[in-house]
Amino acid sequence: MTPDQVKTLIETGLPDAQVSVTGSEGHFEAQVISEAFAGQSRIKRHQMVNATVMNEITSGALHALSIRTFTPEEADTNAS
Repeated sequence: MTPDQVKTLIETGLPDAQVSVTGSEGHFEAQVISEAFAGQSRIKRHQMVNATVMNEITSGALHALSIRTFTPEEADTNAS
């Protein structure tokens, strides 16, 4: 898998998300910004992202995905 493929999967599962993905050889890091994360725990947010790539994890195409999640407001705060 490529970072772009992982990005597309996440964007398909979370249509309002802003996604950036880095990595290679089955090991990737994703930063996902979505209004859907508002009011959700960190674990729930990660579950939401993992659900978008579960088929690839199960098949072994995606070995590891490190996830950082933010609401748009949290992303603005971290950017400052």
